[in-house]
Amino acid sequence: MLKPAKILLFLLLAFVHVTVSGQAISWTEVAPGIWKGVTGRPEAYDLLAAAGSTPNMQALSKLGASAFPLQQEKIVATLADGKTYLRFPLTRQEQLYGFGLNFQTVHQRGKILQLHVDHYGGKDNGRTHAPVPFYVSSNGYGVFINSARYLTIYAGTGVRKDSEEPPIEKDRNTDKSWSSRPYSDAVEVLVPAPGVELYIFAGPSPLNVVQRYNLFNGGGVLPPRWGLGFTQRVKSLYTAEEVKNEANAFRERGYPLDFIGLEPGWQSKSYPGTFEWDKSRYPDPEKFVKEMLQQGIRLNLWINPYISKDASFYNSIMPYTASHTVWVGEVADISIPEARKIFFGQLKNDQVNIGVSGYKIDEVDGYDYYLWPDVASFPSGKSAEQMRQTYGVLAMRYCTELFHDRNQRTYGLVRASNAGANNFPFVIYNDYYNHEDFITALINSGFSGVLWTPEVRASKTAEEWLRRFQTVVFSPMAMINAWASGTKPWSYPEVAEQVKQMALLRMQMMPYWYSEFAKYHFEGIPPFRAMALEDGFSQVTNLKSQVGSLEENPYAEATSKEIKDQYMAGEYLLVAPVFTGQQSRKVILPKGNWYDFYTGEYVGNGEIITAIPGLDKIPVYVKEGGIIPLMQPGLQAPKAGEFVDLEIRFYGKQPSKYLLYDDDGETFNYEKGEYSWRELRVEKDKKGNWKGIISNAEKGKPNSVGKVTWRVMTK
Repeated sequence: MLKPAKILLFLLLAFVHVTVSGQAISWTEVAPGIWKGVTGRPEAYDLLAAAGSTPNMQALSKLGASAFPLQQEKIVATLADGKTYLRFPLTRQEQLYGFGLNFQTVHQRGKILQLHVDHYGGKDNGRTHAPVPFYVSSNGYGVFINSARYLTIYAGTGVRKDSEEPPIEKDRNTDKSWSSRPYSDAVEVLVPAPGVELYIFAGPSPLNVVQRYNLFNGGGVLPPRWGLGFTQRVKSLYTAEEVKNEANAFRERGYPLDFIGLEPGWQSKSYPGTFEWDKSRYPDPEKFVKEMLQQGIRLNLWINPYISKDASFYNSIMPYTASHTVWVGEVADISIPEARKIFFGQLKNDQVNIGVSGYKIDEVDGYDYYLWPDVASFPSGKSAEQMRQTYGVLAMRYCTELFHDRNQRTYGLVRASNAGANNFPFVIYNDYYNHEDFITALINSGFSGVLWTPEVRASKTAEEWLRRFQTVVFSPMAMINAWASGTKPWSYPEVAEQVKQMALLRMQMMPYWYSEFAKYHFEGIPPFRAMALEDGFSQVTNLKSQVGSLEENPYAEATSKEIKDQYMAGEYLLVAPVFTGQQSRKVILPKGNWYDFYTGEYVGNGEIITAIPGLDKIPVYVKEGGIIPLMQPGLQAPKAGEFVDLEIRFYGKQPSKYLLYDDDGETFNYEKGEYSWRELRVEKDKKGNWKGIISNAEKGKPNSVGKVTWRVMTK
């Protein structure tokens, strides 16, 4: 029998073991090249539960099997103080990408981030519109932490005593190579919960990692064709007549327009909202929506989901609202089915059923002074923290369901997203307005399964207006957001014609954009993505810093020059934006031959070139074998059943092929197999001349291809 002192010692040792203990991680391969790890007691409500997405197992199978990309024993979980600590190994040559929608940096190694849904405050610190807890390694693997909590990330910053590669201790008094940020060989994550699910994604390439992540979350969004046209968001208090006049002005001046965004003034009251039409500005909403649809113009409505006491459904939704308000509006707990039925039922009956085509979901991102505080309570029992991390995801999910139930695709805007929302038809935007940072955000969006628009609002000069407009043409949503400024494409007369030509180029490229978004959906390849995901790019940029040792610059081994001002648009295009005041710029071309998009002229191979585009053009380059399907530049996207003549451009000196996607462009019938891929092939005939071949339309499958002509761009 143990003596009392020994019993006390035994209990103390047991207590220490419980409060600070290593935790086993149970691994299961859940799809080819994807492993789920479980440690401790994961919470029932997490990011994947909020999004409700289903993996595309068929597409994942096509990517093939792959070995576990890390040494499992080097992935460590520890439970302490009711929290879970995770550690993942790093090698000296690794760079890290992702961790959500960052605006100023592409390289994330050496960062400390607190992943927290918020408006963007000007610093890449983890508080952002989409703080997705997923990162991609240059070594060809990815890590996803499935938690709806605020996560703290130490992306190669902490130095453990038991590190396999500890930094060398130095004397700052005498050694000039001393560094305040010693080398770290691990990513460490603090999860404020007693357990968590984590996922490892294999490559072998970083792009394969991103594909697996996107497909695991249902694949990327496939917008309607009209969503890839042009949109103008009109001033907040516009009336129905003013909206009609705006649409007429676009048509009369020859500028494309597919959908118009109505800002808060469409509601009888906003901030908080009634979610009902203001009859003084829109006396007959159903007639107005119908008239706009007859002109081929769809309407997208601004909302923020905070409910006024004047809303007709206020009393019925009150039992399902949070303890705190936002701008004195009730916050519906839309994780509860009854709350969803009331709130989204209002949107359905008052707007969607009369033909409204989508929503802009505002102010679900944060800013602590107006959003609910972390001490708030929700009737579902979910914490305020969890709701903040997922509210934008829930809003997108159930908005999407409204349209899916009608077999009608939508495309809208949102201020907050997170993991699992990859296939929701929404593009992130914000109130920040730095052109250069907008491009960096566009680049980073491709790592995290979200879309971002570098929208244009207003500009100080005509040059800035045109430069900004050029970049929205090569982005997920071509938008002027004029809710405050009232700007139009022609508001700067000295560049109005150049703006029109860029807008028409966007429309001309519709077959290419649509095919690339189809690849996003079916194959998981982001339509806009970082150069680091392009084959042959790292060979050009992997130049070590000129330092005496890694101790002088502990991140030299993981970084070449950070490239955050050029990106890939689809399979073949490299886009290099020019910013206000620049007469020229440097462009890094990956290995392989590259050609000027506009002329077909050869420009280089695996080298740095200087682009001098002039004011009228944004530098765009096509890689060897590029096949770009174009159409006549109409003022609106093709309608369902409309035949479209194609001009197919070919760049390069090597035979090539491209898959052209087709469906009705408006419904979800593609989910039932009603779509087609047609092969475009360019090869030389017996006389050595280039010829183009398009595969036959498949019987019973969608086919909108009319007359096809081929244009060889490279002479």
